[in-house]
Amino acid sequence: MKNIFLSLPRNQKRLIAATADVLCLPVIFYFSALLQAQGHSLQLPAQYLWIALAAAMISLPVFVHFGLYRAVIRYIDQKIIFTALRAVTISALILTVLGLALPGGLFSVKTFVIYWLFAILYVLSSRFLARGFLSQNSHLNKARVAIYGAGQAGSLLANAIMPGNEYLPIAFIDDDPQRVNTIIRGIKVYPSSELDRLVKKYNITTVLLAMPQLSRREQRVILDRLAMLTVRIKVTPPISNLVKGNARVEDVRQIEIEDLLSRDVVAPNTELLSICITGKSVMVSGAGGSIGSELCRQIIALEPTKLILLDISEFALYTIEQELREIRATGELSVELVAFVGSALETEKCTRIMSSFAVDTVYHAAAYKHVPLVEHNPIEGIRNNAYGTLSMARAAVAAKVNCFVLISTDKAVRPTNVMGATKRLAELVLQAFARKETGTCFSMVRFGNVLGSSGSVVPLFRKQIAGGGPITLTHPDITRYFMTIPEAAQLVIQAGAMGKGGDVFVLDMGEPVRIADLAVRMVHLSGQEVKTPDTPAGTIELNYVGLRPGEKLYEELLIGSNVSGTDHPLIMRAQEAEFEWPVLQQMLQQLEDACVRFDHNAIRLHLQKIVQEYAPSSDISDNIWLQAGQDAAANRALLDAAGVTPGVRDHLMMPAIR
Repeated sequence: MKNIFLSLPRNQKRLIAATADVLCLPVIFYFSALLQAQGHSLQLPAQYLWIALAAAMISLPVFVHFGLYRAVIRYIDQKIIFTALRAVTISALILTVLGLALPGGLFSVKTFVIYWLFAILYVLSSRFLARGFLSQNSHLNKARVAIYGAGQAGSLLANAIMPGNEYLPIAFIDDDPQRVNTIIRGIKVYPSSELDRLVKKYNITTVLLAMPQLSRREQRVILDRLAMLTVRIKVTPPISNLVKGNARVEDVRQIEIEDLLSRDVVAPNTELLSICITGKSVMVSGAGGSIGSELCRQIIALEPTKLILLDISEFALYTIEQELREIRATGELSVELVAFVGSALETEKCTRIMSSFAVDTVYHAAAYKHVPLVEHNPIEGIRNNAYGTLSMARAAVAAKVNCFVLISTDKAVRPTNVMGATKRLAELVLQAFARKETGTCFSMVRFGNVLGSSGSVVPLFRKQIAGGGPITLTHPDITRYFMTIPEAAQLVIQAGAMGKGGDVFVLDMGEPVRIADLAVRMVHLSGQEVKTPDTPAGTIELNYVGLRPGEKLYEELLIGSNVSGTDHPLIMRAQEAEFEWPVLQQMLQQLEDACVRFDHNAIRLHLQKIVQEYAPSSDISDNIWLQAGQDAAANRALLDAAGVTPGVRDHLMMPAIR
């Protein structure tokens, strides 16, 4: 019967509720009159019958006006008490006036007071009984959750999710002794020490963290305690949304690894943000990439006069251009957006673009960054990362650009791979240009991995966990620095504004993170367990496949120790070795000649000569640079002698032509 009722159209459900009121309210009035008469007779004058019918006719439009029939019975809460009280009171007052106005003095005020009390009881009890009937067994498909935080946010969150079909709050968890053992919205508050027992006893699958006012550091302390529980952890929407009543079930999101690894937000220096952007013409190369696209989002909000986008990928460029147009329309910004498909290597084209749009500031984010791919395509990596930077720098000088900022990487520090070496070479190019050019201020910003970028381990691990595993890792001890994309882009803009010429800015990346710990934490956050000899019931395995070609166990941010602070607490300025331009220019020409000849041995020697810290991994460094056309059998024997696995060996045997 419940399913039949629920399947009815909304208007038919309202009609049923109104019909029930029309039938019941006259009966309530009739028995109120009998009660006032103290049961002397069951036969009342006809006038009583008419007033009883009037009770229904008066109440119906009043109830409609107050929205009693608009409320969805399954989702009503305590708010209906006040609505019902007002509606019944007004209808009873109208009925009282009508009854007392009739001749004969048959009615007393007491009769209507009794009716008013019973009508309120009827309206409320009928609605809550119907809610209980319709909601019976509806919680079977809900996720059983504990809400961590019994303060205002927790209470508002419980109120927001209880009517829905997704979550069933079982308990509140709080570390405040004054809240423990209290009842909030019918739910008991327990100390955090009880959470493990509650999870097992009540089959809780999810913990909702309802403490949005906590800093990320304080959140991590709590999450460390929750890490060993096989429950999903989700976070509430901002407290402002909860207070305004705008919170929805959809706003409760799963806590991401980004929430755990990023630091507490340091308020940006608004003056630094605007110096090179506001009211100026700005160009971003690699605008469709992870860092480039975030730079564009933050730049457009700072209201430049023009924002020029350059990317070699048509799809990536189209995607970010459409997003920026939406941002511009929503924010009513008067920023001219122009997108160009092209390569940083096209010096003449880039010069014409910068000159035509009077570009003041260039953020050069275009680069090949995937270590194994660049390792097996060294010539293309050198051309795009190093000579692409040289081309953009020449274009900037020719177009009289004021500020040029290179997006660099921690892999440029004592590189063991081609990608890192090419980025260090790009830094050397700009350092040399800064010494010989006075019109353009060249600087570079060096930082580590950004969470969520293409090729990052975070989206890869997330995909592997969703597929049931296994998670593939290269080495148990490998560590990396991490930063969120928005934080990195914001710091890049501020660092670039502090450039004086040839500056190497290094961002404070916090503490390095063991990738294995990161994988385990992500498994726990998904509500699952890692399968180990100690936990054979775990569902996700960790598979170690060995370091990739050119990969380092540990990354660094500084080549030397000569570093000084800046006006920003998270940005440092490093002083590192550099070449005079005539010397570097000659070495670049020799490297270019080797690339033209596809002479991989010469390329490696020249690259090591320029980037003196470049030290390819000793075990397979020779094999990385296998030349096209070299004897395959000799290469295979060389790789086998180095202990390279057959799969990696076959990959390395591919000709490194471009």
